[in-house]
Amino acid sequence: MANIKSKIELTVELDENRVPEKLNWTADDGGITNAEAKAMMLSVWDSKAQESLRVDLWTKDMPVDEMKVFFHQTLVAMSNTFNRATQDEKMTATMKDFCDYFAEKLEIKK
Repeated sequence: MANIKSKIELTVELDENRVPEKLNWTADDGGITNAEAKAMMLSVWDSKAQESLRVDLWTKDMPVDEMKVFFHQTLVAMSNTFNRATQDEKMTATMKDFCDYFAEKLEIKK
């Protein structure tokens, strides 16, 4: 049986100072074609080096209030992913408590 491949494509348009002006992404399997985004966080695990590699980008017109909500939602999603990956209910609950604290301190409405 042949391996199935799926492709996710990111496009970053930079200004003359190499600051992101536009972010677009395509994930054909997810039905996403050249969708615009204001921010992205990408983490990949380098098993050989035993370290996480990251690309964090946001456009210069990304509003700070939206960035706070983006971070909160990302932290909540990471908590859910951590739970699915590890089944560690106790740490997941601790992470979710932090997410609630984060939202409360930033006065993010739920």
